[in-house]
Amino acid sequence: MKSYRRELTFNTSHRRDYINITPQVEEALRESGIREGMCLVNAMHITASVYINDDERGLLNDIDDWLEGLAPHEPVDRYRHNGMEDNGDAHLKRQIMGREVVIAVTGGKLDFGPWEQIFYGEFDGRRAKRVLVKIIGE
Repeated sequence: MKSYRRELTFNTSHRRDYINITPQVEEALRESGIREGMCLVNAMHITASVYINDDERGLLNDIDDWLEGLAPHEPVDRYRHNGMEDNGDAHLKRQIMGREVVIAVTGGKLDFGPWEQIFYGEFDGRRAKRVLVKIIGE
């Protein structure tokens, strides 16, 4: 068995953003040479997320509206976490959307269902953050 590790870095210009990272993960899989195994993709920051869904602009806007309704950024004094920072809402959004995804690798490809794509969700942006891609297999 072999393993491959790559870090992706994102620095969004907005506080919240949703980026389809499927092409970068597929590139890492090609570079790994692994044909059968598992691919872990996880956000390495507690105010960001990695998740799988459809890449459709209306859905991405719906997800953003839904998250902002559940944990609105303002007023920032509603969150006990906020002191030196104003990102209490971002921690809650990450908790809802999750930290990571695991995708089977079959025949050298990500073994997706219909329409599935991998997304990086940023909830407290405007600075560099990392995503880990770890691929294990043969």
